[in-house]
Amino acid sequence: MSTPDAHLLIVDDDERIRTLLQKFLMRHGFLVTAARDAAHARRILSGLEFDMLILDVMMPGEDGLSLTRSLRETMTTPILLLTAKGETGNRIEGLEAGADDYLAKPFEPKELLLRINAILRRMPEAAPQDTAPKVLYLGPICYDMERGEMWQGEELVRLTATEIQLMKIFAAKPGEALSRAKLVEELGRDRGQAQERAVDVQITRLRRKIEADPKQPQYLQTVRGAGYMLAPD
Repeated sequence: MSTPDAHLLIVDDDERIRTLLQKFLMRHGFLVTAARDAAHARRILSGLEFDMLILDVMMPGEDGLSLTRSLRETMTTPILLLTAKGETGNRIEGLEAGADDYLAKPFEPKELLLRINAILRRMPEAAPQDTAPKVLYLGPICYDMERGEMWQGEELVRLTATEIQLMKIFAAKPGEALSRAKLVEELGRDRGQAQERAVDVQITRLRRKIEADPKQPQYLQTVRGAGYMLAPD
């Protein structure tokens, strides 16, 4: 996906910030729609599809975390959370809610731009129609490597943008243990323990979609002292 074609939805109750971000991102080639709160965002989302959502966490009424959890029940659109709280615990809470990334206020607009582009680059390109599918089987789960899609029978398993990228990384090296530091690097994140802990959160969420018993994983295994490994059938 080329970023100038991307349509973004900004949800922030601060009109000044909302307007500034909208103008800044439009100058960089994005299509941008803005909403003043979660209820307004829901009305917009009922009629439009977006390539990415940028949500403020601290909003009156339904906050950004609650909105993220709710949206994740029906959509896989990438979500970036903005908040005044930048502690590690808050970041992990946002990731557990289903966000793909988390940016603490105040921030430089250029950093927001970099994060948006990084997330959009992680979205898989559509596979050519005449390409024979490459498939991995994880018990009842079927993972199409070309399309980045996961299926359980005839039901599509919804994956977030980060989960899609993790599956792409693991599927490229089945049976090989990948360290948390390596996964952080492959995801294009800044290095550090906070990002490695964030990877743990993403792995936990992904296991819930793959494993019959996520606490005793059979397919997305923990390799002691080495990291995580995908072990397909």
